[in-house]
Amino acid sequence: MAAGNHTVSVFILQSFTQDPWLQGALFCLFFTLFTVALAGNGLIIAAIQRSPNLHTPMYFFLVNLAVLDMVCTSSILPKVLQSLVADSTISFGGCLSQMFFFTWSLSSELLLFTAMAYDRYLAICRPLHYSSLMSSRACVALAAFVWSTGMFNAFLLTGLVLRLTFCGPNLIAHFFCEIPPVLQLSCSPTFLNDVLTITADMFLSGLNFLLTMVSYGCIISSILRIRSAEGKNRAFSTCSSHLIVVCVYYTAVFYAYVSPASSYSPERSKVAGVLYTALSPTLNPLIYTLRNAEVQRALAKLLPFCRR
Repeated sequence: MAAGNHTVSVFILQSFTQDPWLQGALFCLFFTLFTVALAGNGLIIAAIQRSPNLHTPMYFFLVNLAVLDMVCTSSILPKVLQSLVADSTISFGGCLSQMFFFTWSLSSELLLFTAMAYDRYLAICRPLHYSSLMSSRACVALAAFVWSTGMFNAFLLTGLVLRLTFCGPNLIAHFFCEIPPVLQLSCSPTFLNDVLTITADMFLSGLNFLLTMVSYGCIISSILRIRSAEGKNRAFSTCSSHLIVVCVYYTAVFYAYVSPASSYSPERSKVAGVLYTALSPTLNPLIYTLRNAEVQRALAKLLPFCRR
């Protein structure tokens, strides 16, 4: 849609609270989460890149996850911090940009979880064929599919917003430009947007969750058939971190997205939004670090003060 087809040039993001003390506390909280998320994911990337023994498919996908977490949190939290201490407005173009990068990272992350589950399935259930099925070329192809599909989804859903007319009001019932609350502000029909958004949610959330759970069902079945306790523990340790991250992320996504835009709940979506834009990118590096001795050793080489 051409820029002249809408009269709203600025949106107002809804604040968490009007209490100055709570705003200050939330600013400190989100600033801490933002800093830890960037630092933690950056360290994961640097440690894996500098450790040749970690140049394997599992850690290749972990690097992609860290990059996606950094894109997600960087597209949302800076504006949240600004809204808590200063201006809570965002331009129409800024809103679309935030919407695009958030949708891109969210879509790609859901696809990446499936790719990571498939990698663990091959490693545990088909170990003799793992090196041939999960070659460097296959890893790059999977990563390219993840990123390009997520980008296509973001282009499609964000582009459909461009065709809408926004006459006012301009208060977004959220702390960032998410598609459902923005659609509620349109004064033109949003049926096509609703249908394609729900379709994308069903494919990216529902189908990928099903594929991930099927993969882990096969993995758990194979682990239970291992006779030695040491073998079971070693096999489970290679996928337990990913399973924890998947459960946390999908819980937030289903809580926020598995409903049409017409039944959108601002309070529910705000809680879920904090989980997958701030908390999940912060916790992911910690989960993978605390439960992975190889990553701990790589970080110890990178950071001498962590060697103990």
